[in-house]
Amino acid sequence: MWENKTQSVPQRIVSLTQPHIRPIVRGKAGKPIEFGAKLSVSCVDNYVFLDKISWENFNESCHLKEQVEKYKETFGYYPESVHVDKIYRTRENRNWCKERGIRISGPKLGRPPKNVSEEEKKQAHSDECFRNAIEGKFGQAKRRFSLNLVMTKLPETSITSIAITFLVVNLSKLLRQFLSLFLSLFTNNRTGELIKPPFINFDYTFNNFYVLKLIDLSENFWSKVA
Repeated sequence: MWENKTQSVPQRIVSLTQPHIRPIVRGKAGKPIEFGAKLSVSCVDNYVFLDKISWENFNESCHLKEQVEKYKETFGYYPESVHVDKIYRTRENRNWCKERGIRISGPKLGRPPKNVSEEEKKQAHSDECFRNAIEGKFGQAKRRFSLNLVMTKLPETSITSIAITFLVVNLSKLLRQFLSLFLSLFTNNRTGELIKPPFINFDYTFNNFYVLKLIDLSENFWSKVA
């Protein structure tokens, strides 16, 4: 910096114990700069898919196409809609989704319209509530599964620790669904009418297992569980 008369150095070391960590400017109140891995995560039926981990700052909007293509590779079809943050709503991403019949959440680009119908307001509110699921998963991973307390030193072990954290998040969701299915099998109709617990829904749980390929109906009922 003294020789080149500059104020910064690329790839500079900010931590002696973790030299791979880079400062990432976020501009948040109280935390303008954050240190650690930056993640790109998608959420499908409350299951989390870790799409990208990087120690460098990157633009999340550039990876929307890749994430949607991974969804198609996993489930065999494109999603009906994608619910994203404002940074993803670029003209390129909108056109790409429109060509494939995918509805992208959020208002259209340009000047906001003066008159907005009640249906559009309801749709926008529904999309925003739906998108809150991914924010809740980050909060759950940090509060209950120590995502914000990754203490490993090497980049490889840190990435492994982060991936295991989201694996446990998915396993906790799967365990709750197994519990729901188990209770629904042993709860008779009369008791169900009296109690009606919100988490007991046999059809919904079974359909989720089948769509996520947790149940293979081509063989025995519980032949494959992964």
